[in-house]
Amino acid sequence: MPVKPYRIALTLLLALSAAGLCIYLRTPLPWMIGPLLATACASVAGAPTSSWQPLGNLGQWVIAVALGLYFTPQVTALVASLWWAIVLAIGWALLLGLAFGAWLHRVNAQRMADVAPAAMRATSYFAGAIGGASEMTLLAERAHARTDLVAASHGLRLLLVTVTVPFAMQFSGLQGLDLQPPLLRAVQWPGFAGLALVTGLGAWVMQRLGRANPWFMGALLVSMGLTMAGVQLSGIPQWLTNAAQLLIAVSLGVRFSRAFLHAAPRWLASVALGTLGMIVLCSGFAWLLAKATGLPWATLILGTSPGGIAEMAITAKVLQLGVPVVTAFQVCRLVAVLILVAPLYRWLNRDDVPR
Repeated sequence: MPVKPYRIALTLLLALSAAGLCIYLRTPLPWMIGPLLATACASVAGAPTSSWQPLGNLGQWVIAVALGLYFTPQVTALVASLWWAIVLAIGWALLLGLAFGAWLHRVNAQRMADVAPAAMRATSYFAGAIGGASEMTLLAERAHARTDLVAASHGLRLLLVTVTVPFAMQFSGLQGLDLQPPLLRAVQWPGFAGLALVTGLGAWVMQRLGRANPWFMGALLVSMGLTMAGVQLSGIPQWLTNAAQLLIAVSLGVRFSRAFLHAAPRWLASVALGTLGMIVLCSGFAWLLAKATGLPWATLILGTSPGGIAEMAITAKVLQLGVPVVTAFQVCRLVAVLILVAPLYRWLNRDDVPR
């Protein structure tokens, strides 16, 4: 379907208005939550919302560059010393995804008799995995699962986590705990141009290599590498990071549609209930990690929560909750899940996988 500029413009205007309203109401993450809820609700209501993928890529790139500026050599050493906690968090994410998938299968399998048993097992498994929506949907397609249900599950999970966790953080007072802000905050335009060039090149390389989340991961790795090496080119303008949050929120919100609520509403209800349960369980796991590491509980909630990298890292950045730790936990989890989730599925469902 060709891109319709007027639809994109109207969607961005709606998102900007929602961000302004959230700023007035003093909600957490106004540039993320307002546009996300507004575009999601409008899309479900049948409004002709639209997003242009290059704009979403631009938002991912800006946020990734901003996050990389936190990884000074001192902070990198701190994160490296937490390798054992990151490994535990990866194991936790895999177990939690298995439990969530088992829950979805138990609640929905008997009521969805039109789906073959093997397809239902694959659908539940990949819908429950704590990974990126597009990557899990692609893996589900290869396993002959119901990709519409998998995509809906991940979309709803991201929406719920992105909205509920920041509100919980703000209203509980768990914010402003970051003791190590980015070393360089001032914008130096020649350095900013150089930073944009090298990080954009990193994103392009990752895209050419076919890696997941190339505009985020490529820019993040280059920005991190420069900061770790002590190279300080420029900070990122606040208005640009605000705009990036809005663009990411719009790209998430337009994924919803009027058919979203009408397709297997019982499935969506079980996803919502399971997601809220996972948030509670992750909070408990984060509390145990906080006791073992001495890090703030709120930081580890964001690092282990079942949300996306960009959304949780943005939450950490805006609420000042240990950006490097949250980013490291989320990035390592994403990479591990992408590597392990498909082989784990084949091992658990040997009878369903063709030889």
